[in-house]
Amino acid sequence: MKSLVQNLKGDKVIWAMVALLALISFIPVYSASSNLAYQKHGTGNTLVYLIKHLIHISAGIWIMFQVQRIPYHYFRSISRVMLPIAWVLLAYTMFKGTVIDGANASRWISVPFVGITFQPSAFAAIILYLFVGRYLSKTEVEDMTFQKSFIELWIPVFITLALILPANFSTTALIFSMVLMLTFVGNYPIRNSAVIVAMGVLAFAFFVLLAKAFPDAFPNRVDTWISRIENFTSDKEEMDDDDYQIEKAKTAIASGGVYGLGPGKSVQKNFLPQSSSDFIFAIIVEELGLAGAFFIMIIYLILFIRFVIASYKAPTIFGKLVVVGLGFPIIFQAFINMGVAVELLPTTGQTLPLISSGGTSIWMTCAALGIILNVTKKEEEIAQENIEKQQREEALQRLIDRELEEQNRIEEEIDSDYSIEEKVNPMTAVMDK
Repeated sequence: MKSLVQNLKGDKVIWAMVALLALISFIPVYSASSNLAYQKHGTGNTLVYLIKHLIHISAGIWIMFQVQRIPYHYFRSISRVMLPIAWVLLAYTMFKGTVIDGANASRWISVPFVGITFQPSAFAAIILYLFVGRYLSKTEVEDMTFQKSFIELWIPVFITLALILPANFSTTALIFSMVLMLTFVGNYPIRNSAVIVAMGVLAFAFFVLLAKAFPDAFPNRVDTWISRIENFTSDKEEMDDDDYQIEKAKTAIASGGVYGLGPGKSVQKNFLPQSSSDFIFAIIVEELGLAGAFFIMIIYLILFIRFVIASYKAPTIFGKLVVVGLGFPIIFQAFINMGVAVELLPTTGQTLPLISSGGTSIWMTCAALGIILNVTKKEEEIAQENIEKQQREEALQRLIDRELEEQNRIEEEIDSDYSIEEKVNPMTAVMDK
C-alpha cells in the first residue's frame, strides 16, 4: 500500500477525495439501478449494474493514473490537433446519435465492435478548455487584437458550441460560462468578452427562432427547453415527465430526514426514471439523509479549494488556466445536479461527477483530473521523474555502447584473421591485390 501511495504523483488530497467519491458512488448506484433492472430484464437483478459501474470506475482511475504521467504542457499541441476531431464526432452525433435509456436526445454514439456508447460533448469540452487555455497563455507574450482573437479563439469556440447546442443546451451553457471564466482569469479584455456575450445571445435567439420556424429542418430540442423553463417558473395542473421526476425527487429528499432510511432502503428509486444518473442526489439524501448529503457537498468543496490552491501554485500561466478550465466545471456541474434535485434549477440532465452511473462522464472527469494532477506535481516529484528519465537514457546509452564495442571487437577479429592469412599465404595476398 505504501508503494502504491508513493506512485500516486501530484496532490494527494485530490487523489483521496476522488477515491472517496468513487467508493461512495457504489451505494446509490447499486441501490438506484433496481428500477432499470426491472424495466430491462424483468428480474430485478442489480448485480450487472454494480459490475458495470465497477468497470467504469476502475477504467476511470486507470485513465487518471496514466494521464497524470503525461507532462501537462504536451496538451498545448494536443488540443489543436484534437479539436477538429471533436468537431467531426459532434457532427456525426448530431445526425447519427444513439438514444440511451429512453432519453429523447441523441447525444451518444456507439463504438463499433466494442459494445459501449460514448458522449462526444464531454470529450469536446475538455479539448476546448485546453485550447482556450493554450491561446490565452500565448497572449502573455503576444499582443492580440479583437479581430485576431475572434478568428483564432472565438470562431473555434462557437463552432464547438454550435455542434453541441441542438441536443444539449445545459452543456452548451456550462461550457460557454467556463470559457468566459477562463478568459477572465487569463486577463482577456472584459470589453471584448462583453461583445462576445452579446453575439452569443443573439446567435442563440436566432437559433431558437429558426428552430421554431422550421422545426423539421434540423434536429433540436427547443420545445423541450421551453417546456422545462415554463414548468420551473409556473404552476401547472398537468404533470409531464420532468414534473414527475422532480416530484419524486422531492419526495425522496423529504423522506430522508437527517440520517436517511439507510443504504439500499430507498423507496422512490422504484419510481424515479433517472435515479442512478441525473437524480442520484435525491436517492443519496433519501438513504443517507442530510448528513450524507452535506458530507458529499463538503468533499466537492474540498476539491474546489484544492483546485484554487493548485491554480495559485501553478508554475506557468497555462498550468493555471488548465486547473481552472478543467477543475471548476466539475464542481459547478456537481452543484447544478444538486440544485436540480431540490428544484432550485430547472431540469438540465447534468450528472453528479464521479458518483452517477455512466462511462463517458466518469472517464472524461478522470481524464481532466489526471491533467490537473500533473500540474500539481511538486518540484521534487518532477526532479525525481527527470532523474528516472535520465537513468533510463543512460542505461540505454550503455547498452548501445556495449553493442558498438562488441561490433568493433568482431570487426577487429576479422581484420586480424585477414592479416594472418596474408602472412601465411603472401602469394595469394599479392594475387588478390
